[in-house]
Amino acid sequence: MHDRSLESASEDLSQLAAEIHPTRLAARLNPALSAATLVRLQRSPRLQVRLAGLLLDKEMNLNEGRWGQDLLRGHDPRRAALLAGSLWHARSMLKLISKPDLTVLIQSIGAEAHAFGIRHLAHAIATGSINDPEQLAQQIERDGHACLGAWLDENSALDRNRVLLRLPVGTAADEPAIEHRNAAGQLFSLVVAYLVTETPTI
Repeated sequence: MHDRSLESASEDLSQLAAEIHPTRLAARLNPALSAATLVRLQRSPRLQVRLAGLLLDKEMNLNEGRWGQDLLRGHDPRRAALLAGSLWHARSMLKLISKPDLTVLIQSIGAEAHAFGIRHLAHAIATGSINDPEQLAQQIERDGHACLGAWLDENSALDRNRVLLRLPVGTAADEPAIEHRNAAGQLFSLVVAYLVTETPTI
């Protein structure tokens, strides 16, 4: 039984290593490493457990066995961030009605996030209005990632990093503001409730 638990834990670490964003790996190992080299390292069964352990700073106790699903139930953290950001800026999205503007916005954030924000307009946070679709898309992504980071900060370091390591270095998830910390729980209760209606993607 003990050996089986260790094997399960190793499988979990190997899967995580394969999903780590290359910029996170490069930042920890060597920023000069090429993308091709990073991919080779991540795909090496011999190195995967060591790479994951390196980035988790030994937060994972191999004797604990399998982890179960991560906080996003295996879903893409960028997608979750866009859903949260669409809630944050739902009022601005509602006011964006011209077809050219909507096309620009939806090309940036996706039809799913747009529909999700409009559907949950009552939970919008931002009171100001952003009329430029490109600027709105950037703010949706920024505030959504910041809310994701704030929400992750409320959990254990291991649970937080299992999601955060799948994002590139430098998103707003790394440094959420007070305003994001105040709203993150409310927004992500809606985002996660939506995501759990689907089969995990990984």
